[in-house]
Amino acid sequence: MPLASEVAPERAQVGLRGTVAIEDGYAFFHRFPDRRVDEADIKRTVPVLAEFIEAACTRSGITRRPIALAFSNGAIMAAALLLSQPSALAGAILLRPLSPFMRDLPHRIDGTPVLIIDGEQDDRRAPDDGLRLAERLIRAGALVTHHVLPVGHLISAEDQRLASLWLQIYGR
Repeated sequence: MPLASEVAPERAQVGLRGTVAIEDGYAFFHRFPDRRVDEADIKRTVPVLAEFIEAACTRSGITRRPIALAFSNGAIMAAALLLSQPSALAGAILLRPLSPFMRDLPHRIDGTPVLIIDGEQDDRRAPDDGLRLAERLIRAGALVTHHVLPVGHLISAEDQRLASLWLQIYGR
């Protein structure tokens, strides 16, 4: 939420937290012991999360589909929402994501804007994880902007700056 307040202080904000307890907090989905994404768990979670987002927006008086601002595990889940529940989000800013699915899904997200920002020195991601996700989203019809910053798995001032600029262009 602090990042959302910095990037888009004038916008309505709803913070979401995953329900899967992990060592240092919560995640949106389970992983296997080797850190691979549990796609079946993501597929089970996506419709529940999409329904929750719709209800939360309705309760908060938000009439437009939201734009996700998500980091790491949350960015993976936001990508899963884009790819499998296209009506859930109007767009997304994905910081340090990877593709939630091994295969392309049949859904189209034509013209949906997405910003992906990878960390070149991110020790939690393979070098092309964000690029593979960007390519998958492009094949689904998304309008993707992709940046690689000389940082690790933390959010930097440059992430914040790029997200703010992107929202000025695509967040209307």
